[in-house]
Amino acid sequence: MKRILIIGASGFIGNALYKELNSYFDTYGTYKTDNTFFEKNQKFFQYDMEFEDISILLDNLKPTIIISALRGNFNSQLDAHQRIIKWITKNRSKLIFISSANVFDSFSNYPSYEYDKTLSDSIFGRFKIKIENALMRLPSNKYVIARVPMVFGSNTPRVQEIKTLYDLKAPIEVFPNVIINTTSISKLTQQLHYIINRNKKGVYHLGSTDLIYHFDLIREICDTLLLEDPIFKQVFDSNNDRYLAVLPRDNKLPKNLQITTQQVIESVIIK
Repeated sequence: MKRILIIGASGFIGNALYKELNSYFDTYGTYKTDNTFFEKNQKFFQYDMEFEDISILLDNLKPTIIISALRGNFNSQLDAHQRIIKWITKNRSKLIFISSANVFDSFSNYPSYEYDKTLSDSIFGRFKIKIENALMRLPSNKYVIARVPMVFGSNTPRVQEIKTLYDLKAPIEVFPNVIINTTSISKLTQQLHYIINRNKKGVYHLGSTDLIYHFDLIREICDTLLLEDPIFKQVFDSNNDRYLAVLPRDNKLPKNLQITTQQVIESVIIK
């Protein structure tokens, strides 16, 4: 049985992945701050990347698959990933790195595919690119780079933020000329489960098959949530339409693991 370690399993995506994978694999996770629930769960280990060396946990646990869903200080994350990469080169293990559509946020004229050159104007995007570049120097069977767009769903931070701003009668920030694709947390975890199950390798773009303007997406989500007359703050970061979308071309998943924008919008309602 595959032994999986999710680094950052107390975060939103990491915890959703733990719940998806735990019944099928020998799955472990890390958490940072004191938490009674995680402390009692013997499959969770406390780990603070700013003070601890992840290699010690890796040597003890010997996972066959490491999933990085880390958040926090970028320099500390870079150091942790360098240690993970060094460890997987010496052991029978691979790293699944949760990356972001932001590795392409410098491009504006078209959506981005798996093996397009990355280029970012943002600190976040450039940080993700550094780790991606380090992984791409390894044999392809040692890594999966999973580039993820905005994630929605009934209990996701983005949906909770929309509801909170609405309750406060505060404006919801939207980007009328940014064209994106998106995904739901449930579909994302299913896709990563498939990637693990089938021993996939390389780069995957895990976004919806179609595109939508960011403003239209948020407006439709508000309609689905039955939020009447929300206040929108329109932010124009360029004079022209700009794409921030990751579409699959080389590594397409089966039809049942693909998702449309409409399905993402529907996912914000608890069923």
